[in-house]
Amino acid sequence: MRQSKGDMIFNIVNIIVMALLCLVIIYPLYYVLLASFTDPDIVSTGKPLFWIEKLYVKGYETTLAYTPLWTSYKNTIIYTVVGTIVSLIATVPAAYALSRKDMAGRRGIMFAFTFTMFFGGGIIPLYLTIRSLGIYNTIWAMVLPVGVSVYNLIVCRSFFESGLPEELLEAAKIDGCDDFGFFFKIAIPLSTTIIAVMCLFYATAMWNQFFNAIMYLQDDNKMPLQVVLRNLVLMNQSSLMGTSGDAMIARQKLAQQLKYCVVALSAAPLLMAYPFLQKYFTKGVTLGAVKG
Repeated sequence: MRQSKGDMIFNIVNIIVMALLCLVIIYPLYYVLLASFTDPDIVSTGKPLFWIEKLYVKGYETTLAYTPLWTSYKNTIIYTVVGTIVSLIATVPAAYALSRKDMAGRRGIMFAFTFTMFFGGGIIPLYLTIRSLGIYNTIWAMVLPVGVSVYNLIVCRSFFESGLPEELLEAAKIDGCDDFGFFFKIAIPLSTTIIAVMCLFYATAMWNQFFNAIMYLQDDNKMPLQVVLRNLVLMNQSSLMGTSGDAMIARQKLAQQLKYCVVALSAAPLLMAYPFLQKYFTKGVTLGAVKG
């Protein structure tokens, strides 16, 4: 189809705007990656980086040689996998049930969920609850308090409301399918898109957990990646005290580069996993946002 002059101008403007937005989003990530391999003396000048002007890898040598790093990576992977599975088991059935118009009291239940988005009991009651349940300093202290995100529940419920027509349920019942059969045999296979989106949302949240680990974990060998990387940075910053001369300059350079190394190492797994889920992410959020 031949485009009019106005359509061509509109498309060109769109391409330029989208290219600028991509540049604004991608360059900070690219800058952090370059800064983690570049001499801190060059990074500290504040000039834009487009390539590695002078290689400096002591930050990665220090980080990768830090023994607790690998234990924390293992802990974070376990927390993320278990937490994502628990969250999906809790969120998807609840969202499906709340999407059914024949469910008694669904508006009141949905209000109770939504209420928690604006009002919470506070840190101390939650801490006391975790202690009384006997899950303090265990994996469940990391998983159960964040098992259900109300925002994710609403998105998932909206997907079921818009993506599963009532006529499909009626046809299944005519063929002798009950509610559980419809959910497991029809609803779940048709909802792989939103399930992939929920996996991405929950996995990202679990991977980045920091505050809960400090509050509810006690043993150092159970700490997740974010806490260990933070401790590594603080440890190198505190080691600047009592040093002088060339040793202090070397420590300052190392402490500065460690900040970028920490960001790169903590974000790398999610950035590598995202491209495989990107197509589900776009489609799932769009469908889940039809109704609020």
